[in-house]
Amino acid sequence: DLAPLMPVCTPSASDTASFDEVLELLHLGGRPIHHALLMMIPEAWQNNPEMDPARRAFYEYHSALMEPWDGPAGLHFTDGTVIGATLDRNGLRPGRFWVTDDGLVVCGSEAGLLDIDPAKVVRKGRLQPGRMLLVDTGAGRIVEDEEIKSTLAAEHPYEQWVADNAI
Repeated sequence: DLAPLMPVCTPSASDTASFDEVLELLHLGGRPIHHALLMMIPEAWQNNPEMDPARRAFYEYHSALMEPWDGPAGLHFTDGTVIGATLDRNGLRPGRFWVTDDGLVVCGSEAGLLDIDPAKVVRKGRLQPGRMLLVDTGAGRIVEDEEIKSTLAAEHPYEQWVADNAI
């Protein structure tokens, strides 16, 4: 019974509110939150001949389900266990992150967001279009972008599904 879900997006709500509602629906429907986010904001895959075919198939399959959501936006998300950040596909918003020697991960739009002793910083970087920063608090680790995407792409036979069903 889908009637209680309608409308998925609150009429006259902001674009941000609609994004949150769609992300929540996809996540509560059974997808890990980072999977749902990659459905909504895929990296630029169509004209990238160097992309792994399994990853390409993941994006191509999901492109049949929904149009990409374009920003400009810096997005931060959590399901209570994983915490992540990504940029819209154009990457027009700044995003910086720092990791300290005691396991603190800080991500924000400005360098110097918090007063952190530079001697404690073991890693720093910037968010890039199509890339994701993901912290798995349950496992106590940062899940690298390549691992996120290769794991998701390997979960189902997306290449076969696209080959068998694309028109």
